[in-house]
Amino acid sequence: MLENYVTETKIPSLKNYRVAVLLPCRNEGLTIAQVVKDFRETLPEAKVYVYDNRSTDNTVEEAKAAGAIVRYEPNPGKGNVVRRMFADIEADIYVLADGDNTYEVGAVWRLIERLLVDRLDMVVGIRRVSSKDTAAYRPGHRSGNLFLTGFVKFLFGARLIDMLSGYRLFSRRFVKSFPALSSGFEIETEFTVHALELKMPFAEEPTVYGSRPEGSTSKLRTLTDGWRILGTALLLFKEVRPFLLFGIVCLFLASISIALGIPILKTFLETGLVPRFPTAILAASLMILAFLSLTCGLILDSVARGRQEAKRIAYLAYPLPEPELE
Repeated sequence: MLENYVTETKIPSLKNYRVAVLLPCRNEGLTIAQVVKDFRETLPEAKVYVYDNRSTDNTVEEAKAAGAIVRYEPNPGKGNVVRRMFADIEADIYVLADGDNTYEVGAVWRLIERLLVDRLDMVVGIRRVSSKDTAAYRPGHRSGNLFLTGFVKFLFGARLIDMLSGYRLFSRRFVKSFPALSSGFEIETEFTVHALELKMPFAEEPTVYGSRPEGSTSKLRTLTDGWRILGTALLLFKEVRPFLLFGIVCLFLASISIALGIPILKTFLETGLVPRFPTAILAASLMILAFLSLTCGLILDSVARGRQEAKRIAYLAYPLPEPELE
């Protein structure tokens, strides 16, 4: 979707930058040619890559005919495709979008300008639905995005609007320090947490989000993928902030142990007897588990810190390109 084609920008040319447009696709034969065409017209200096993910229609033929560089990833899932893309492609600026012609290609110059001028590592295109196209963003997807974005904001203390947008720009150092452990649509959650973990500068910019053409269907399964994204957020919370997670578990178990144990201790001090052995054993066991949880949190926090340092070193190995302003 071209929409709002922009040529006026502080960045006069991208000829001194290596720009790669990355389009993961599966059965997008109806739309991929138009998406490739729009990106090639908008960013003539860029290389447009289409990674086919086991399509059974004419996606590959349409992409090649439109002038894209077509490659293949046999393992199903967007996360697997992104992992392959980031490993294969060398660039200074990476533009990631979908092949379904729903994202505003014309906004890409504005996103690139924000990335370069503000020296950011990631710019996310916030999906805004036009008043003329209210059916573009399905209610289930919208409510799921609001819930999951809010959940990650709560866990990591971040300021986010659209965590699950598939329209993103990345710096080279973001891409080359990103582990890409996800296999499906939860990859967007991993993008966000990676930026938060390394305290990377990133921003969100509004873009127009359009409807799929008739005959084109979304690959996102609202409930199934929603649960996977939620699980990924919890897993990443454990990986990034283990001391907080296990500290909460420790406090919970210790509170129950104290609540159960105080009456027994009071009776023992008054009479010298322990009248409820099962409750006393349970209280002691819960306190032991609480201290085990705290110990696990301390150990895993040291491990997480070491992993974070390794990622940070990889991140710092690649300088940001200097913006060439008019």
